[in-house]
Amino acid sequence: MSLPRKYALIAGVFYLLTFVSVPTLSLYSSVLQPNFIVGSGPDTPVIAGVLLEMVVALAGIGTTVALYPVVRKQGEARAIGFIAMRVLEAATIYVGIVSLMSIVMLRRAGVGPSAQAIGQGLAALYQQTFFFAQSLIPAINGVLLGSLLYQSRLVPRWLPLLAFAGAVLLAGTWIAVLSGFVGMRNPSTALGAVPIAAWEFSLGVYLTFRGFKPSPVTAAM
Repeated sequence: MSLPRKYALIAGVFYLLTFVSVPTLSLYSSVLQPNFIVGSGPDTPVIAGVLLEMVVALAGIGTTVALYPVVRKQGEARAIGFIAMRVLEAATIYVGIVSLMSIVMLRRAGVGPSAQAIGQGLAALYQQTFFFAQSLIPAINGVLLGSLLYQSRLVPRWLPLLAFAGAVLLAGTWIAVLSGFVGMRNPSTALGAVPIAAWEFSLGVYLTFRGFKPSPVTAAM
């Protein structure tokens, strides 16, 4: 297996791992409720969701580690920017999951109704970190990595074009939510994230099973 193929395989697998957190949409349904601290029921779904998001954060950084040696040859500044944005995204994911685990710890401590306001604040912190990180940064990543892959022709041209279209739609949706035109839980908000998710998933599948296309960049390696 050639060196570029190894990098492509590792990056593809890490990209696919970033989708393991999809179940958190249902796993976190209870912890985000206002009365979770004083309620009853297992904490297991929350802990499972936290573990999945930890995998996502680390896998996101893994994609940059695997891709940097290849894409830096096309544009080092953008490649470093991609690393920086992935690290920032991972950091905000950790802030979010720490806030959720703080709610669980307060509940286990039996603090009672007096800590309900704190729990609601921590739940709001998680939702806002998700909004400012996982709802926006993928658009920036799409532009940075998409432009590198488009110019280097390491993947079919339609993949970076999907990244550009998804980035524009996701950024527009994010601005609409920030401005109050639509709600965070509006179905149109979820639809706005579909193209960028399709880009990342398709890239993961392509790199895992096909690898980089032959190009001057791979030939130089």
